[in-house]
Amino acid sequence: MENLKVIANVMLPVLENENGDKFVNARELHEKLKINTRFNDWINRMVANYGFEDGSDFYSFLSKTTGRPSREYVLSIDTAKELAMVQNNEGGRAIRKYFIEVEKQARKLASNPVFSYMIDDPITRAQKWIEEQEEKKQALEVIEQQKPKVLFAESVGESENTILIRDLAKLIKQNGVDIGEKRLFEWLREHGYLIKQKGTDHNRPTQKSMELGLFKIKETPINRSTGIQVSITSKVTGKGQLYFVNKFLNEKQSIS
Repeated sequence: MENLKVIANVMLPVLENENGDKFVNARELHEKLKINTRFNDWINRMVANYGFEDGSDFYSFLSKTTGRPSREYVLSIDTAKELAMVQNNEGGRAIRKYFIEVEKQARKLASNPVFSYMIDDPITRAQKWIEEQEEKKQALEVIEQQKPKVLFAESVGESENTILIRDLAKLIKQNGVDIGEKRLFEWLREHGYLIKQKGTDHNRPTQKSMELGLFKIKETPINRSTGIQVSITSKVTGKGQLYFVNKFLNEKQSIS
């Protein structure tokens, strides 16, 4: 194999001949895949197991050296993709995707001469693709970390219902903060969201809470022998649910 030029060299070199055929050095692929088996044993087993043919799937030759020459192999890009895929691990899948991206960018350049002036060379495009994959991976990690907040925000957005404070305690606990109904009532009173003073206004929302739109008051008339009395229940609005859950999550508070 002569007159080969490197057209991409991000994860490992991809070579191309004058006909546009693409190849990979088998020894470099073996090293990149981190194969524990000796190279000669590995390549011979792969050729035998998968029926690769010399002259089409790969080309073998003796290296030119002053010492004892070694048998070298240049693989077609399709063969290299198959060997990367059969490793069945993240490294192999990443290398296979890299080969596919190099081929895709090369086809774009070959099929559209005008387009070739509008984009970077294949090496740069392949590097950009790898960077995009890393950014996607990092974004997914962030999403996973923020998953409780995201799921909660979506659930609140789908419902306008108010809930009882005991249900808010359950919601906060489901999002990773250990707290129960009694402790939540205490926390809300201590932080000025519910009225502390004993009496008819005890546990009602403070003026601050009402102005922030965190609570609503539900009045329920009750018939008693002495007449009609009104029962007052403090209920947490959708805005309040989001406010308190995110407050506990962001501050990473644990009530004891």
